Amino acid sequence: MAEDREQDAQGLPDEGAPQGVDPTVPSVARMYDYYLGGKDNFHADRVAAEQIVAIARESGADVREMALANRGFLVRAVGHIARSGVRQFLDIGTGLPTQDNVHQVVQREAPGSKVVYVDNDPIVLVHAQALLADNPHTAVIEGDLHRPDAILKAAAAHLDLSQPVAIIVAAVFHFFPDDDEVAAIVATLREALVPGGHLVISHSYVEPEEGRADKMDEARGVYRRSGAGTIAWRDRETMRGYFAGLELLEPGIVPVQEWRDDDPYPAPGLAKGGVLAGVGRRP
Repeated sequence: MAEDREQDAQGLPDEGAPQGVDPTVPSVARMYDYYLGGKDNFHADRVAAEQIVAIARESGADVREMALANRGFLVRAVGHIARSGVRQFLDIGTGLPTQDNVHQVVQREAPGSKVVYVDNDPIVLVHAQALLADNPHTAVIEGDLHRPDAILKAAAAHLDLSQPVAIIVAAVFHFFPDDDEVAAIVATLREALVPGGHLVISHSYVEPEEGRADKMDEARGVYRRSGAGTIAWRDRETMRGYFAGLELLEPGIVPVQEWRDDDPYPAPGLAKGGVLAGVGRRP
């Protein structure tokens, strides 16, 4: 109990929730912030997140390690894309600010690069707007990934979509249980890419031979009961299909910790399961 109080002291007080935010309902963005060691989360987020941490631990996985590995992949991927000459980035489902945000990475590589962040969580939007207030090359917009056309239209006010753009959807699609809807969303985003544009996707997975169906169902139940949605795991072949018509950069669809880990941001290794990732380029 004392440990719970100590952890809560490191997060946000429920009475400090912005208008329109119900602190008793967990948010996947704030749960992810907790996994990364952040403090922009409420008691309900921490309770739900700890349930997921415990479920994963029982099946031999470490959710915090997965989150850090996914973050390392994102940093390496956008850094590579910036070095390849792309100067526009659209980060959908950006989550709460942490170390080495997309704009910090790409503007370090190429000052003046434009970055648009998209999210639908009010707290994410408040924090992102504060972070970007003094950066003329970044913008934050509210958007729902269920409506990718609307996101692209809003982003066009800040980015020139007739020029190469890197579209990033990191650790988001596993909260969309409908396979057909995800495929349609990805197709819309993919079709918006002109030659030289990139698509960056990471997605949770569990190797089928690991036999963790019960734990997977338990984790889904936590997200569903918390009101934070559900979670779906997809395999390499499904992920590969998201990059149809694009040049899939080496090393292909791999666990995030294996994607170009010789870059300056090595990610921790994972024993089993975790997050798959890929980066595709429009030829």
